[in-house]
Amino acid sequence: MSYDRSIRLDSDFDTAVAAVRQALADQGFGILTEIDVRATLKAKLDHDMEDYLILGACNPPLARQALEADRSIGLLLPCNVVVRRDGDHTAVQALDPNTMIALTGLPALGPVAAEATARLDAALASLGA
Repeated sequence: MSYDRSIRLDSDFDTAVAAVRQALADQGFGILTEIDVRATLKAKLDHDMEDYLILGACNPPLARQALEADRSIGLLLPCNVVVRRDGDHTAVQALDPNTMIALTGLPALGPVAAEATARLDAALASLGA
């Protein structure tokens, strides 16, 4: 089962991160959390790795709808978006919102997942434009 929606960009990491932030904002997502995996692993384990950032994106109306359908869905929120170096490219990956339905089996999450998918797909498509 695929659980991501991904694109690869030819831009450098910092440019990609800025573009991803803007694309998500344009689709109504705010960034609630940010994890710099590279910096964390370096600081805690003295481990070197490629640039790797996890952005916790949230669209409040969609989050509210999902939580009203299933209070435990918070375990799958916010929508994680990964920006990482991938060779000479930058990969941008978003968790597929349909994963919520696949994991919970709750049809009530269908409209939320469909709307979140449309918005994330629009954000990703705008990056490739």
